[in-house]
Amino acid sequence: MNDTPENTAAKPRGLSRYALALLPLVVFGGIAATAAKMLYDQDFHGKNIAEIPSALIGTKAPTLNLPPLDGANLPALTDAAIKGKLTLVNVFASWCLPCRDEHPVLKELAKDGRLNIVAINYKDQSDNALRFLGELGNPYQAIGIDPNGKAAIDWGVYGIPESYLVGPDGTILYKRVGPFDDISLKEGLFPAMEEAGFVRGFLPAAVGPKPRSARP
Repeated sequence: MNDTPENTAAKPRGLSRYALALLPLVVFGGIAATAAKMLYDQDFHGKNIAEIPSALIGTKAPTLNLPPLDGANLPALTDAAIKGKLTLVNVFASWCLPCRDEHPVLKELAKDGRLNIVAINYKDQSDNALRFLGELGNPYQAIGIDPNGKAAIDWGVYGIPESYLVGPDGTILYKRVGPFDDISLKEGLFPAMEEAGFVRGFLPAAVGPKPRSARP
């Protein structure tokens, strides 16, 4: 059958509808491929997908000028609280369950007074944050409250808990998204500290939570 003008015009419209119908499948395929690559890298190359790269690594840390947590009897979190010190800036909240799991690790790290640990208390109620610290202990030298999340945006926070290692000169050296565990300590935080000139003395080889199978 010969093509008529009507048939010729109908073909592009039919192809357009076909292409639109395929578009969601193409997008889903791209997402699935990306997720599969992340899992492959994690399982077969030992990559920890929690070690999310940050554009801030190697740059000066954003300015800190956060009010103190009233009732904690600790200084406010300002630039002066981290100046000239190897500092771990930890972002936490009392409503964050992984923060609770991570807290014993921070307390252990804080036993070595050479590492300055400070906190950004993210979108929290002060009374709840005080109860959190009263129950679990306080590893921090300074705490600043961030009720609106503005400081978290400045620091590029992806999800809490989140931690940044900042050198004595104010340069961000390392970022961890999620709670610390044995692997992230041994392969992430500790090497970054040593590269900054920190000589490991007191710090144990690992202080992360034990695997469930190894718990009594």
